[in-house]
This record gives sequence, structure tokens and C-alpha cells, in this order.
Amino acid sequence: MPKRKTKSIPLYLQIIIGMLVGILLGLLALPLQAQSIIQDWIIPWGHLFIKLLQLIAVPLVFFSLVKGVTGLQDVGRFSNLGGKTILIYLITSVFAVLVGLGAGLTVKPGELINRETVAHIQKQYKTFADEKEAQAEAQAEDKGPLAFLDEVVPSNIVSSMSDNSRMLQVIFFALFLGVATITVPREKVDVVVRLIDGMNEIVLRMVDYIIRLAPWGVAALMAGLVVDFDGDASVFSALAVYALTVVGCLFLFILFFYPLIIHFFSKLPAKQFMKFMYPVQLFAFTTSSSAATLPFTMKTIQTKLGVSETVTSFVCPIGATINMDGTSCYQTIAILFIAQSLGVDLNVLQLLTIVLMTVLSSIGTPSIPGGSYVILAMVLTSVGIPAEGLALIIGIDRPLDMLRTSVNVTGDALVCCLLEKR
Repeated sequence: MPKRKTKSIPLYLQIIIGMLVGILLGLLALPLQAQSIIQDWIIPWGHLFIKLLQLIAVPLVFFSLVKGVTGLQDVGRFSNLGGKTILIYLITSVFAVLVGLGAGLTVKPGELINRETVAHIQKQYKTFADEKEAQAEAQAEDKGPLAFLDEVVPSNIVSSMSDNSRMLQVIFFALFLGVATITVPREKVDVVVRLIDGMNEIVLRMVDYIIRLAPWGVAALMAGLVVDFDGDASVFSALAVYALTVVGCLFLFILFFYPLIIHFFSKLPAKQFMKFMYPVQLFAFTTSSSAATLPFTMKTIQTKLGVSETVTSFVCPIGATINMDGTSCYQTIAILFIAQSLGVDLNVLQLLTIVLMTVLSSIGTPSIPGGSYVILAMVLTSVGIPAEGLALIIGIDRPLDMLRTSVNVTGDALVCCLLEKR
């Protein structure tokens, strides 16, 4: 008899199950006075998952960025188109980050968590926070207005790659390397470009392997957080407000921002744009992957929205790599929520760092489900927030990931319509 094929449980369901199992373990440990078991035997597995995310952050951002820049191999022919494309992507990404920043600072969902619980958590991370505060004070002393350049331009790229907190320097070098590569005759750098492409695929596969461990990591981290928060129900109400904040901002882009841009800066009617993009948004929502949606996106843009193949074939592949409006907005809110939940006060310099790093690192966010976890862990560490705080949001991330992917592909279509000469 032929063997029946067993259906595997989708990853997002595994993560939700892991979150629930972790919560249950934490709640069971509290009345049984078994907190030490959670601390000694469960939480270390969660820390291992976080370390794996941090491990892959530098190679992921580096190879993704270099690949994105070298993808502009026809930049000589499409220099005008390429410049406009990158400019619009950067403008919309900055706007997305500012929307997320404004929403996070206005709603402040993390502050809904009981303050006594937050004070308890702060003690858990006191050493980490003190260390980051000392570093920030040391960097702020005796430096002029252009001191930030020291944080962007590395003197030793090998040293920068060994420290996740220096990710801006890695990003600078990756962009520099990519630009230099496309200015050299193609035949001389073809081997390097193929190597970068191959390494990028390998790193993406490594990310895939790490994300498969997410249910176990989430279970361990959630168990630890429940014990740390002493089973406080305010955590879950804060999560609900956080999720609604993200959803509200993402719908702002889909229902208002993009249609208004189309209405004022394109000859295409906004209603027509939304009508034809709806199936693409739905497909992106179900796959949670801009890369998987790319063929459908390009076909719709060409056949339904009337954009030329030249513009579509140039803009969309680049957009799937570097145009992440939904992801940028979400990451900013997530960072603020985690900081507020853990009682970490962010100063103006740290907020500006979040804006800059979120915009730049969104270029290196892989267009696959769960790819933003790596980038989030990196940005959190860079501004002095314990990356373990990711456990607060990973459990409910899947539906938010689906929605922000819909925003990302809509943003790609928007740029195509803006650049099409009608």
C-alpha cells in the first residue's frame, strides 16, 4: 500500500504552539516554585536561538546589500531610472519609519505593562543596560557635531564585522563595495558577482534553518518571560495594543498613503490601482514572501497597470530586496514596544539611530517569512536593548508579517507606476 503523505504543521502555527507551550510552562513553574528549573534548563535554549539570529545578522546584511547594489548592473543604461528608483524607495522607507516612530511614541503599548513588573525585569538586565549606558556616555564625551561619521565609516572592516553593534559600518562597506563593483567592467567582476549571489543564497538557507528553530526558541523565551513577569496579565493586554498599533499603521499605507500618492503623482486612477493590486496583496498575505510573490507582482503591474516591461523588470526585483515600507514601519514599532516593556529609556540619539539603521537595514531584510527577526535582533543590540525581548513579539508576529508583506509589494507597484512615462 502506498504511504500516505502527512501534512506538516505550518511554521506560524508551530510558533504559536511554541508560544502557548512556553506560557504554560511559565505559569506552571510559578505555583510550583520551579523558577530555577526554567532559568537553568529552559531559558538557555532561548538564548541559543537569539545567538543564532545574531550570528547570521552580519553576513545576511552584507551579502544582501552587495547583491542588491550589484543588481544595478545596467546602471549605465538606466542611470536616471536607477537613481529615481532608489530615491523613491528611500523616501517611502523613511516615511514608514517616521510613521512607526510616531505611533510607537504616541500609543506607547509597552507602558501598559505593570510598572512593578518592569522594575523587576530591569534588574534582570541591569548589567547589560549599565554597560550600554557607559558606552554611550563615553562616545558622547568630547565629540563635535560630525562625530557620527566615526560610527559610520570603519577603520577596520574585519573588526566591525566582529561586533553587531557596528552594523552601520558593515552597511557602509557593503554599499561602498557594491558601488565599486558595478563601475568595473562586467567581465572582470563576473566571478565576484556570482560568488556574492551564491553566498547570499547560502546565507538565506541558513536563515531558513534558524527560523525553523523558532518554535523551540519562542517556547523557551516565553517561559522565561512569564517567570520574569511573574505571570502578569498586563503583558498580554499590552501585546494586543501593540498588534493593533502595527495593523493600524500598515492599513494607513495600503488604504490612504499609497492611493494618495498614485492620485497626485500618477495618471493612473487610485481606484484602478487598488482594484488590480488587491489579488497581489492577498497572495502576498498568504505567502508572507515578497520574493515568492514577485512573478505575480510583475505580471499584474505589466498587464493590469500598464507599466512597461523595461520599468517593471528593473524596479520590481530591486524592490523585493530593498523596498520594505511595511517592514520598516513594523520594526520601528516593535523596537519601541520592546524598549518600553523592558523599561529601557531611549534618548534622542538612540531614536535617530533607530531611524537610520531601520531604513538602511531594511535593504538587507530577506524577502522570506520570518526574515525580519534577524534584523530586529541586530537593531535592538545596536541601541542597547536586550535582544531577548524579541520573545515578546515573535509569538504574534506571523499575521503581522503577512500584512506587512502586502504593504511591501504594494510599495513596489507604486514606484513602478510613478516611474512609468504615460
